[in-house]
Amino acid sequence: MKGMFRRKVGVVSFLCLIILLMFISFMLFSKPQPTGIPDKVLIRTSVLPTIDTTSVKAQLNELEYYLRTHQVTDEGYNLIAQYHTLLTRLSQSSGVSRPPTITRRTIAAKDRLLPAVKMAGGYWKAGHFHVGPVHGQGIVRDWQGRIVCGIFANDTIVSATRTDTLGTYRGQMDAWLQACGQGTFDGHDGSHYEGFWQDDSRHGFGFESSPHHAVRVGQWKDGKFLGERLRYTSERIYGIDISRHQHEKGRKRYRIDWRRVRITSLGHKHPTDGQTFPVSFVYIKSTEGTSIRNRYFLSDYQQAKRQGLKVGAYHFFSIRTSAEAQANYFVTHTLFRKGDFPPVMDVEPTVAQVEQIGGSEVLLQRVRSFLRIVERRTGMRPILYVNQMFVNRYMQHADDIKRHYNVWIARYGEYKPDVKLVYWQLSADGRVSGIHGPVDINVFNGYQSQWEEFLSTGAHE
Repeated sequence: MKGMFRRKVGVVSFLCLIILLMFISFMLFSKPQPTGIPDKVLIRTSVLPTIDTTSVKAQLNELEYYLRTHQVTDEGYNLIAQYHTLLTRLSQSSGVSRPPTITRRTIAAKDRLLPAVKMAGGYWKAGHFHVGPVHGQGIVRDWQGRIVCGIFANDTIVSATRTDTLGTYRGQMDAWLQACGQGTFDGHDGSHYEGFWQDDSRHGFGFESSPHHAVRVGQWKDGKFLGERLRYTSERIYGIDISRHQHEKGRKRYRIDWRRVRITSLGHKHPTDGQTFPVSFVYIKSTEGTSIRNRYFLSDYQQAKRQGLKVGAYHFFSIRTSAEAQANYFVTHTLFRKGDFPPVMDVEPTVAQVEQIGGSEVLLQRVRSFLRIVERRTGMRPILYVNQMFVNRYMQHADDIKRHYNVWIARYGEYKPDVKLVYWQLSADGRVSGIHGPVDINVFNGYQSQWEEFLSTGAHE
């Protein structure tokens, strides 16, 4: 009896194995037949997007400022020009009422292009489960539960579209369905990013246009904007700023050979592959506080002008005396002639010094007073020189200063400041033939056309 039972069990097991193999063979090799979905009318509707004219105008203003201060040799210029054209068209079409367009046509079920719904081990399409890789259009859910629509090649996604609570991503993805490679992102807040991605974050070169802040063009890392890298070419306009420190080192004294002046190094953070650049302008320290004068100012001023350089003077601001007294001291003891560059107010207080005088509002009021007096007495709109820390800490709400006065920023890093400015002091360790020791190197924010406008007006808009 036991032997017969074992034989029956063996036969049943063998039959079950045969049935299982037949099912697997059917799934692998049979051509799926379309389900009995009846033919139906397909309706396609296209409607003009809603245009927020205020948002678009804000972005256009920032994009136009970028285009004015850059040229096609700058990385990303063409991308921004294309997006500017797109926004311009959208702004022109806003307010135009168009009815939605509707087309109707009948498509047989067997001819209907249905996307595959990717699952573990295969995919569903037209009501059938298929074992094997996905090719063509497909839909899949990522590990966060977001729906990804894309084009697949041998189960690998080639390009995809994904919409979530923040906006819509279109571009390349990795095996984990995260943004990787090139892609664009249009946020629900009206922002637009185009560039490179890694691990679902902006990483590499890219640009972002937003109605909420200035256009950001340059390098990104793990979703954080680092800044714009300049290309240091002979088409840019470079200058220097000097004081008595270029003449005195301890007890030693040095003269400047203005006939030989030429930039040989922009500093160790800004390699130029051996290129050298002409000095187009020079700023010379004239005064500090209400008691210090640069004994070399007049000589350097006269000799620099003889070599055809554009010259300007700057005052180092002190917190120990009033802004009014310092402004008058600066104007009284400085030479200003027709064709000179606008005077500069150099403001470099420490955090402790700002607290000592009563905080940032007191400091900014002193800055405003100094600038107004100098502008009234010289007839030229002064420039405010500050460092990046000062901008970040104290000028976030000083819109009146940023709106009326050009800003010169000291930032000794590889990335350009991401604010509107006239000059960027990019290093304090540059080298200039004809001058002993390190020299501050500056670059004008723009190219020849903007430079010529600045020369004629004394303002950089």
